[in-house]
Amino acid sequence: MYVIREKFFSVGDDFDVLDEHGTKLYRVDGKVLSVRNKVVIEDPSGAEVASVHRHLVALRPTYEIRIGGEKAAEVHKKLFTPFRDKFTIDVPGPDDLTMKGDLLDHEYVIERGGRDVAAVSKRWLTIRDTYAVQVTAGEDPLLIIGSVLALDLALEREEKKKEKEEQND
Repeated sequence: MYVIREKFFSVGDDFDVLDEHGTKLYRVDGKVLSVRNKVVIEDPSGAEVASVHRHLVALRPTYEIRIGGEKAAEVHKKLFTPFRDKFTIDVPGPDDLTMKGDLLDHEYVIERGGRDVAAVSKRWLTIRDTYAVQVTAGEDPLLIIGSVLALDLALEREEKKKEKEEQND
């Protein structure tokens, strides 16, 4: 299980991704987000192990995840999903993943071929403003963590866009 602080992009600061025992596994550099529209995931020694950055594909925001410098996936919102948000994690080859559930409240699952491969929940923790990511054995935790961060980036961006529209009304 991994522990991530909620709404880390609103401040643009750095934070650690911890295991269930509180051991630091990764550091997320949120400062580069404002400069390069990118989030960098580093190992405890400070070496970059993955990154998430936004780019525009077919008029919809898409977030590319790179692991070890190689493109691992693209995360994007499905265009036609009535009554609920659904995001696709498009990996090279046929085994795409889907994020579905209550994405805003961090209560959702990540599936591949109808099988849960990860779950995200705030209910598992008593620590305020954090959520847990449980990854099934055999799955790439960096891909899952990167996907969760990409979703957070997308939701934060949508929230800011709505606030701006409300101010202009």
